[in-house]
Amino acid sequence: MSKLDLVVRAGRVVSATGAEARAVGVQDGRIAVVAPYDAHLDTTDELVLAGDEVLMPGLVDSHVHVNDPGRTDWEGFTSATRAAAAGGVTTIVDMPLNSIPPTCDVPALELKRKTAASQAYVDVGFWGGAIPGNLEHLRPLHDAGVFGFKCFLLHSGVDEFPALDPAELEPVMREIASFDGLLIVHAEDAHGIDTAPPPDGASYLAFLNSRPREAENTAVAAVIETARATGCRVHILHVSSADVLPMIAVARESGVRITAETCPHYLTFTAEEIPDGATQYKCCPPIREAANRELLWDGLRDGVIDLVVSDHSPSTPDLKRLDTGDFGEAWGGIVSLQLGLPAVWTEAHRRDFTLSDVARWMCQAPGIPGKGRIEAGYDADFSVFAPEETFVVDAGALQHKNAITPYDGRTLDGVVRSTWLRGQPVDIKAAPRGRLLTRGESA
Repeated sequence: MSKLDLVVRAGRVVSATGAEARAVGVQDGRIAVVAPYDAHLDTTDELVLAGDEVLMPGLVDSHVHVNDPGRTDWEGFTSATRAAAAGGVTTIVDMPLNSIPPTCDVPALELKRKTAASQAYVDVGFWGGAIPGNLEHLRPLHDAGVFGFKCFLLHSGVDEFPALDPAELEPVMREIASFDGLLIVHAEDAHGIDTAPPPDGASYLAFLNSRPREAENTAVAAVIETARATGCRVHILHVSSADVLPMIAVARESGVRITAETCPHYLTFTAEEIPDGATQYKCCPPIREAANRELLWDGLRDGVIDLVVSDHSPSTPDLKRLDTGDFGEAWGGIVSLQLGLPAVWTEAHRRDFTLSDVARWMCQAPGIPGKGRIEAGYDADFSVFAPEETFVVDAGALQHKNAITPYDGRTLDGVVRSTWLRGQPVDIKAAPRGRLLTRGESA
């Protein structure tokens, strides 16, 4: 082996299977060797982590709304990827909606890639969109390298990204199955929402009742049956209702190719603690009761829920209706991209999970080639994390453009001390050097 560019020695190098003292050798931006801690490795540079620090794989957040181009007053690739780096995230996959135009054809994808190219502080991939009328664009988008296709089964919140109705879902799944693509689904049933009681001003309970778990349950059941009929690979986004977990488990056992995710806010907050008028907590589907939260943790323990991602969905302050506290009128989205790792770790270790569990959910499980593992051949993407250190979230200190977040003032466990992309520390004050990712290829 020729001289390494860097060796990182850590008393705890975290993988999905454990944490051990190791020396990690880096060459040309990739991990060349993982050796015993005191192994002699010929290197140009060496970093020895402090005793309270662990070396984790860089996080992979596959559910991020960057909103660029078109709604850059909400967020943008510069602010989003700086926030990602500050939170130990080295790869994001951008959602197709809230940008204008949405990523529903190849020209829109090319525009988004051009927009991101000079702004990305971490590596960035892209989802395509599946909406009414764009069936012929799905295969070209797949060939152009999107990681899959997102659809809604009810109004998305923005008119330029309409929902698929039940009659449109099956042909979309058949088309995506024809090239073994992946459909990711916002699963809430439109009829179930339309017939529920409407939200009533500042009342969080009224808002919760307006997005009943039955609507989520019905939609997931429909996705499962359509996936069974078509053979399409499907992924359920932001699971909030623990009722769907047995359905997903049974479907998987019967051969349906289905995965699922949940988000830090569903694992952290509970409906009982949300004050009336606190629209910074609004998201769709909503944060539910404490008993439901514990069942989501059980779903992670059992492996029914595969991964934890942010669903970072910011907006400008006026859209959150902080002045009126009206849940019916406020934009639904949680700002959390920078805070995902400490938020999840805070709740996870209280339930006897380990950092290896967190690495499995938040680094490895998204399945981006070359990412999310500290193994030879993978990109040298690292988070240097101090899991025993605590901090109080100061929204004003976050890197997000609009840091309106329910985590403000909350004490969290675990501090990201540095983030490394392909063997070099990310400096959010320097020029960005993130790369754009294409499905099936590493950076």
